[in-house]
Amino acid sequence: MTSGNAERSAVLCVGRIYCDLIFTGLSRLPVLGREVFADALTIAAGGGAFISAAHFADVGRHAALVGRLGHDPMSVVVEGQLGESGVDLAFLERADDAGPQITVASVIGSERAFLTRRAGPAEPATLDAALTWPKARHLHIAEYATLAEMPDLVTRAKASGLTVSLDPSWDDALIGDQALVANCRGVDLFLPNLEEAREITGESVPGAMLAALQPHFPSVVIKAGGEGAYAGTPDGMLHNPAENVPVTDTTGAGDAFNAGFVDRWLSGDDMAKALAAAIRAGSRAVQVAGGAVRQTP
Repeated sequence: MTSGNAERSAVLCVGRIYCDLIFTGLSRLPVLGREVFADALTIAAGGGAFISAAHFADVGRHAALVGRLGHDPMSVVVEGQLGESGVDLAFLERADDAGPQITVASVIGSERAFLTRRAGPAEPATLDAALTWPKARHLHIAEYATLAEMPDLVTRAKASGLTVSLDPSWDDALIGDQALVANCRGVDLFLPNLEEAREITGESVPGAMLAALQPHFPSVVIKAGGEGAYAGTPDGMLHNPAENVPVTDTTGAGDAFNAGFVDRWLSGDDMAKALAAAIRAGSRAVQVAGGAVRQTP
């Protein structure tokens, strides 16, 4: 997928902004009535929209964050990190009810457990201005929850001539929605992880998952963590293994993967090259705590 216009190459990343409290170096996950001590704590700006935007910026593609942020102490911490990321914040709305969402992430190796509090509505007052921004080429929706709150989002993006990608991002209340695929109509690039694809399709192996999803989306890529990633092509299934790198924290690795893939997809690379770039981006992300923190390979 090529932009066709060098002036119109930016990506809009829409979704809730999080403040992630990431506990690493745990021997086990917390259980009721018992205290667990972590070796380290990282406080980081998070959420798929921001993390993907930061990684787009890292590879040199103009990315704008479309979201809402509050005025509370956690928002102040997050705002500083947003400003240091290289992400365009022109479409960031400030409002007292906006949060950020707070997520506590407990990390053991490649496994994570999350506790999250939602904050305010997802749709920013800046959305229309963002969708009609002359530099915008593509809209990346970081969570299906965002689309569930703004069901006409894909239609509005398409009316502005944008291509659209979506990461469903696991949400207990929504991942089992029988209308999820239908509600994603118009999405050009669908980017679930293996667990999400399994839940959405009811299939147990990547090939069957891709076969179930491909009739609904022009392009489908399934992230599989330590197994790498799978993509559907007209010639069948393409698989890229994961890179063998030391893992510190997998928070945001899927969002980094998304940015790596979408960047190459928008540049017109074939599926194999885009998948390889995505694997590299995800591999860099897991080597540091905090999804938007990049590490030079």
